[in-house]
Amino acid sequence: METSTSVCSVAVSEDGQNVFTKEDFKGPSHAVSLGVFVDEALSFADSHAMPLDAVAVSCGPGSYTGLRIGVSMAKGVCYGRNIPLIGIPTLKVQCVPVLLYHDELPDDALLCPMIDARRMEVYAAVYNRALTPIRDIAADIVDENSYLEYLDRHPVYFFGDGAEKCKVKITHPNAHFIDNIHPLAKMMFPLAEKAIAEKDFKDVAYFEPFYLKEFVASQPKKLL
Repeated sequence: METSTSVCSVAVSEDGQNVFTKEDFKGPSHAVSLGVFVDEALSFADSHAMPLDAVAVSCGPGSYTGLRIGVSMAKGVCYGRNIPLIGIPTLKVQCVPVLLYHDELPDDALLCPMIDARRMEVYAAVYNRALTPIRDIAADIVDENSYLEYLDRHPVYFFGDGAEKCKVKITHPNAHFIDNIHPLAKMMFPLAEKAIAEKDFKDVAYFEPFYLKEFVASQPKKLL
């Protein structure tokens, strides 16, 4: 399940292959769409005698409301089916289609997925092609000097709904932008299967998505 941005999506995989997908790109209507999509996905799995091994859900950063809806639904399915829960970072989900469908990436390329925030702010991370974090998730105010420490040494590929507004600021010759990249449930399968192999499951009772509250807590207090 993927509900971290304005796109709502649900998918089912079997042996690493996508066998069911429902997606809504029309805006943040997760409270309406997600329940319908999940019911259809479960009915599909049951009608094809496909026992579910786990539920994977995007765990942020992203929309507070969207993440709450997605994680709550995922927990409900896990409780009802007595199966484990997997949490997948949203920014890593965005990287999957770039790695799968953009063969032109050089070996030393760095990936910088971005989620839009207010004004010139984004939530971003930097990964290499193995999805090893080069820089952890942070809230960035983007200007002409952003990411120079990486751009001076590597080609960096920016994508996600926060990248479009950064084109006017990030003009380094090593900066490349990939359009129309969204975090989608059907792109979570490689990461979810890796989590299953490593038994990287979340505690269904206590798991919460990543709301970037660490950044909020670390910011200096401002009084109006």
